[in-house]
Amino acid sequence: MKEKILETMVADGAEDFEQFLHNNRNKVDIALNRILWYVILVGPAIALGILAGVFKRTSYSACVVISVSMLIWALVDKMILKRMPHSFVPGILALGGMELLICFMNCSHISIRLSWFLVPLLSLLFCDAKAYIGVSILNYIVMGISTWLEATHYAEIRTDFATPLGGFINIFAGCTIEALVMFAAGYALGKATNGYYRIMIGKYKEAQIQHEQVREQLQILESMSEIYDFVNLIDFTESTEMSLREKKLRKLVIKKGQDHTHMTQGLRGQIVPDMVDDFWAFTDITTVPKRLVNRRSIAGEFINIHTGWFRAQYIRVKGEMNRRPDVVIYTIQNIDSDKRKEEHLIRISMTDELTRLFNRRCYEEDIAEIEKKGLGENLALISADVNGLKTVNDKMGHAAGDELIIGAATCLLSAIGAYGNAYRTGGDEFMAIVHTSDCEAIVRDIQNRTAAWHGAMVKGVSISVGYASHADYPDATIAELETISDQRMYEDKDRYYQRSGKNRR
Repeated sequence: MKEKILETMVADGAEDFEQFLHNNRNKVDIALNRILWYVILVGPAIALGILAGVFKRTSYSACVVISVSMLIWALVDKMILKRMPHSFVPGILALGGMELLICFMNCSHISIRLSWFLVPLLSLLFCDAKAYIGVSILNYIVMGISTWLEATHYAEIRTDFATPLGGFINIFAGCTIEALVMFAAGYALGKATNGYYRIMIGKYKEAQIQHEQVREQLQILESMSEIYDFVNLIDFTESTEMSLREKKLRKLVIKKGQDHTHMTQGLRGQIVPDMVDDFWAFTDITTVPKRLVNRRSIAGEFINIHTGWFRAQYIRVKGEMNRRPDVVIYTIQNIDSDKRKEEHLIRISMTDELTRLFNRRCYEEDIAEIEKKGLGENLALISADVNGLKTVNDKMGHAAGDELIIGAATCLLSAIGAYGNAYRTGGDEFMAIVHTSDCEAIVRDIQNRTAAWHGAMVKGVSISVGYASHADYPDATIAELETISDQRMYEDKDRYYQRSGKNRR
């Protein structure tokens, strides 16, 4: 897989470099054509030299020929450039014009030496070895022709040349050595430059990819910021924080010793008092990196006194999973409506539909919690059962039976009040968990309320009640207290049927 990725990156780099060469040819062609237009001024410059007595063997007509020739050459090169904007042809033609100019100047007895090697060096701008080699060969040929044409002149003015051929060989041999040295230097320079361009293009490509990744990440963060009430980007390497909800992004420095971000500090006064310490511990940024080791995120739920429930969350953005994160996102999202729905569902799941008392599930969970935490000194359990429900159901129907159950639940709930919670644990069975030192008072209140109750279909309601307190049975478990309260309730039920003379079955 890695090899395929590497091959793709190499192919992309090569393609980018070829595109660079393609675009670069047009720019070089334009630059070389512009040089040709400046070269037209060589004629007037030489004329000034003739006027000053510097060039004594050159004529004004030669100056005119140079300027007119270069003007025509520049126009032709311009036309070809328009037709072939990304070709080597306009650039090579421009360099050829410069070669002819140097040759003509040399034949006009204007001493030219280093200018011969300037033309091949200009061809390095194409960043192409073939172009450089081709122009270097052309330069060498033109330089040889120019030297041969001037050999007779050099033989006349120098005594060390017996014949024009001897002068040609002497001068051209020196030029050949210089050409080889300059060619080698130019080739090395071109190779190094090409390598540098390749590296720079690769770096540019990398920067483009990283820029695109950053842009995509920012788009994701912007999308996230719409979901959350607050979104803070915390960079632990730079010790900075930045709110992504602000229109103008600005980084705030987290000073040394600062254990909470600016956003968190602004929220502390809005947290309900009971949750302030937990909120402050959760948002301590000195411990967040450690808590996120091997975790994608951590979250906590708290209550804002103004807006209700909210979820605070730290999400890992950068850094290896088994290490502390370098960058995290801190978000705050209002979940008050969700929390209310959740509480409503919990309440429904814990509530008896008919009586609106807590149901058996809630009773069992509360009993388990008491077993876990321990029994308080004033804890007591009350068992209650409706008398005569079967008879009402059989004679008057289930609607009347439901009314009887609701009446019993109402009386039971009213009597218990703030002492504890009442539960419907079966069809006509109830339990209550209370905290009181006087269970007898509650039992009497239940009996008084049931005696005064009257329904639309049922005239009255009777409840058998039994209780067991931790104070009376300090060594009993919660399960044993429940058994004792049930036994007492059944004893009370037997007494009810004995007094009423009704058949219990």
